Amino acid sequence: MATDSTRSLRPRPRTHSSGFRVALTAVVTLAATSPAQAAWTMHGGNAQHTAVTTVPTQPLQAIRWQAPVDLQPQYSGTILFIHYGSPLITEGNTVIFPVKVGVADTFRVEARAALDGSTKWTLDTDYLLPPHSWVPSVGLAMTPRGRLYVPAAGGTLLWTDALEDPGAHTSTRVAFFGDAAYAANKSAMDASLRVCTPLTSASDGTVFFGVRAVTTNPLGITSGIAAVDASGNGRFVSMFDASGGLCDRVSLNCAPALSRDEQTLYIAGRGASSSPGYLVALATSDLGTRHVRALVDPKTASESFVSDNGTAAPMVAPDDKVYYGVLENPFGTNAVRGWMLQFDADLVPAGVPGAFGWDHTPSLVPASAVPAYAGPSSYLLMCKYNFYVGWGDGTNKLAILDPGTSQLDAFSGVNVMQEVYTILGTTPDPDAGPAYPNAVKEWCINTAVVDPFKHSVLAGAEDGRLYRWDLDTNTFSESITLTPGLGEAYTPTVAGPDGQVYAINNATLFAVGATNVGVRPVAHVRDAPRVFAEPNPAAGAATLRFVLPSEANATLEVLDLAGRRVASVWSGTRTAGEHRVRWDGRDANGRECAPGLYVVRLTAGGRVASARLLRIR
Repeated sequence: MATDSTRSLRPRPRTHSSGFRVALTAVVTLAATSPAQAAWTMHGGNAQHTAVTTVPTQPLQAIRWQAPVDLQPQYSGTILFIHYGSPLITEGNTVIFPVKVGVADTFRVEARAALDGSTKWTLDTDYLLPPHSWVPSVGLAMTPRGRLYVPAAGGTLLWTDALEDPGAHTSTRVAFFGDAAYAANKSAMDASLRVCTPLTSASDGTVFFGVRAVTTNPLGITSGIAAVDASGNGRFVSMFDASGGLCDRVSLNCAPALSRDEQTLYIAGRGASSSPGYLVALATSDLGTRHVRALVDPKTASESFVSDNGTAAPMVAPDDKVYYGVLENPFGTNAVRGWMLQFDADLVPAGVPGAFGWDHTPSLVPASAVPAYAGPSSYLLMCKYNFYVGWGDGTNKLAILDPGTSQLDAFSGVNVMQEVYTILGTTPDPDAGPAYPNAVKEWCINTAVVDPFKHSVLAGAEDGRLYRWDLDTNTFSESITLTPGLGEAYTPTVAGPDGQVYAINNATLFAVGATNVGVRPVAHVRDAPRVFAEPNPAAGAATLRFVLPSEANATLEVLDLAGRRVASVWSGTRTAGEHRVRWDGRDANGRECAPGLYVVRLTAGGRVASARLLRIR
């Protein structure tokens, strides 16, 4: 068993009980929710964390506005040892993000208009961080019907809605172990339980998250996985029980991922030490264990590290494969690159690893977004490919990888995912020294954005720039300077429903897009087209209900999560108002579509709206 040698890790020369199941129910009265559909709802954009935008992104021409995400950033020299939570964007184009207010704790949520960054509302939370080295991310989530959930004290959540509406917002607290039990033991539960992962929402509004118990509490709740549904009903399983006693806590920053049919939840666990680590598959209905998989180093066959300083979360692909990044063991045997492991839906190893993995969530790249690719896979992976100075030679890259084919890795000698493309960072690293003449600044990514419309990836680097990686030419076709750059924790990049791009650098959120020339003004949600799918989930046919603010030519399409068109449902001209179209659940070839999550996209009058539809058996 290894000690937690990664507790203060960042791989650069500058820094080297018995559980039980809670089945208590908390019932709350729900207020009417906003009809807005979220465009980027959680870590990685959706419950599978694929990070694929459903609209084309704007050119990286101008910083439209900026706002702090940390009012008291704690620098260590020129380094920020922190992970910032992902911004979320509603379909009505309100940008919602967590803000660190105090030195060590104290957080609030801000909602701003995407057009100009003006503040629409703020909401305080009493959330306290779990014990940490690098500051963990504070991860929010929105449900498909526009309810926002925020981590709060004592393992509880706060929710609010009417997210597009400016003015004061109130919140309602919900505890997975029962609101009355929380009220009766508030101080003890606040001292004991901490939400320790970003939140993940299912299509029915159920929110899943990890909890750590830092002390004992009157209810005997230990570290584990919790869920709260839209009516306030809670469920919980300890990680000890979920793993069959193999580990006892959820990894920090590990956002739960859901299978495409939302019947299975994937999350990583570990013990007090970062090794051994495990990937666990649970039934979403009752959090019962389906599968447990030891995370094994593919070179040494040792137990891989699952570091609390990383930001790895599972990603579920369209073929139901699960990808999760780990750190190698012994430490440094793969140049502190770790491995990107791949499994089938039952967590059976299902292919060669990627040569980097431990500190990010891979992004899904439809094969059609890489025109030169002629291999067998329907999708590829985008991964950062840092080769840190001191362990490697500092040639920090991005990579497009084929999980279905392999090549020999020159450093490790292990068969790894085939490199379709790699691209080197552009900014030399003067701190690397003369022994590393080709060293460049590293990529600060925990999630990137894949734009299948423009065949590109959007990602930020430590040099303070946001880049567009053009997959037609394997070049950086666009970039924009956000800050002078500094060493910092990896941060998310996200995209809004108007194609505006959001990136964090030096404790600041930047909204980046085209110059005003030729750009359509962003409409308020009430003046924009909207689309809904009913019923949702749907076992057979579904009614696609859409609302047009004025007469327009419109098209309705169904896409898979890789952005590929599944069916063209309808096109024509309709007057202002509400309209309904039936989709029979079949693809363009007349085959019934498999269970899973799909995107319904409405294009009308040059504007795009989308909704997610879950198909079940």
